[in-house]
Amino acid sequence: MQMNRFQQVRAKVFLTLKGLWHRMTIGARIMLVDGDKVFLIRHTYVPGWQFPGGGVDPGETMEAAARREALEETGYRVTGPIELFGIYHNASPVTDRDHVAFYVAKNHVLERAFKPNHEIAEAGWFDRKALPQGVTPATSQRIDEYFDGQPKREIWGY
Repeated sequence: MQMNRFQQVRAKVFLTLKGLWHRMTIGARIMLVDGDKVFLIRHTYVPGWQFPGGGVDPGETMEAAARREALEETGYRVTGPIELFGIYHNASPVTDRDHVAFYVAKNHVLERAFKPNHEIAEAGWFDRKALPQGVTPATSQRIDEYFDGQPKREIWGY
């Protein structure tokens, strides 16, 4: 059943106002996996090693955002299907209105070599048992959940 123009405008106004009122945001993060290795990044503006990811843009699906962020931040293009591993509440010192859709990708190809930039200081593959110092708690928790079958937490974790 199609909405008429009035219904479309009314729905858009309602959803825009609802979004402003609740100020909810959603992000997507992705763990690139190669055997026992995971690809991590270190931002220039926040501490710690973590998974590539960022905000979901208007008109973009969460999966599309995860794929886009992987390519932008790592140089790897995700090929084939990816697994939605979980959706987490990102309750941080900064906000309690953010959620993270976390994906896992086992199929990827290097499209361009990573070069440090204004957003990403370092990036690389790490064995899950030899992670770099300064890995964020959320990152180590997701690795434990995925590889070791630890119970999934609802909170992204800091």
